[in-house]
Amino acid sequence: MIDQIDQQWLRSFHCVYENNSFKQAAEYLGMPTSNVSRHVALLEEQLNVRLLNRTTRRVTPTEFGEQLYGSTINLMGALNDAFKEISYHAQAVSGQLKVLMPDIPMLADAAVSFCLQYPEISFLCETSLSPKEDLLDGYDLVVTFNRGKLADSGWIAKEIMRYPSVVVAAPSVIERYGRPHKLAELSQLPCITSLTALNGVPWVFKDNTGQHLHQHVKSSFKVNSGTMARSAALAGIGFSILPQWSCAAEISAGLLKKVELEAQPEDLVLYAFHAGRKHLATKISLFVECLQQALNNG
Repeated sequence: MIDQIDQQWLRSFHCVYENNSFKQAAEYLGMPTSNVSRHVALLEEQLNVRLLNRTTRRVTPTEFGEQLYGSTINLMGALNDAFKEISYHAQAVSGQLKVLMPDIPMLADAAVSFCLQYPEISFLCETSLSPKEDLLDGYDLVVTFNRGKLADSGWIAKEIMRYPSVVVAAPSVIERYGRPHKLAELSQLPCITSLTALNGVPWVFKDNTGQHLHQHVKSSFKVNSGTMARSAALAGIGFSILPQWSCAAEISAGLLKKVELEAQPEDLVLYAFHAGRKHLATKISLFVECLQQALNNG
C-alpha cells in the first residue's frame, strides 16, 4: 500500500496533527491551506478512514489519526534524518574522488593543490591522454583534450581551458618543401600528428564563420605528446599544430616559423567530463573549479 501513498500527504497530516490547524500547518509548510486539506483528504480516501475531525473552531485527531501518527512519527523522523545525511555527504568535500586525466605538470599541480585544500578527500588518479570510451565507467571525472566537435556521449562536458593553436615548421622544413598557403597542400607534406589523441587525423581548422574544416595529412611521426611533437618540429621532421603558448618562445627566436593558411587551426580545448547526472557532487564541481583557476592563473 505504501506505493499508493504520497509522502507529502503524510507530512501534511503530521503537520496538521501537531498544530491542530490546517491554516497553521499550511503556513509552516509554505503552501496554500487548500493543498494541505487536499493532501489529508487524499490520505483518508486511500486508507478509507477519517483521520481528523474538523469543526469551525478546531481540528482534532480521530482514534485512527492518533494511531497513524504514533505509528509513523519515528519513521518520518528516521526518513528525514536519512535525507539530511545523504544531502550532507553529497555537499561535503570528503570521500573518494576518482579521476582520469593526462599526466602533465599543470594538471598535476592543480590536483596537489586541491588535495592540500581538502585533506579529507581520498584522491585516486589514473593518467591517459586519450582515454578509451569503454574505460570511462567508474570515474567521477575524466579530463582530456579535444580539437573540434565533441563526439556524442552520455557524459556532460565542461570546458576547462582553451588554447589557440598555430601551424609551425622549422626553417629547414620550409626551405626544403616551401611554405604552404592552402590546406590541401598539407596532404603532400610531412606532418607530425597525434597517434590516438584528438582522433589522430585529420587536422581540424576553422574558417571565418567558425565552421570546421578537416584536412587529411600524411605522417610518419605520430605521438601522444605535445612535448615530443614540439621537439620533432624543432628537429625538422615536419609541420605540426601546436598550442601557441607552447611554442611562442621558439617562434620569437626564429627556431620555428608560423605557417599562415586560408583557415586557422581549431583551438585545443581541455574538457572535464562527468556522468550525466542532474546534481553534481560538490567535490567534483570544486575540483573542476580548481583546475580552471590553476590553468587560467598559470
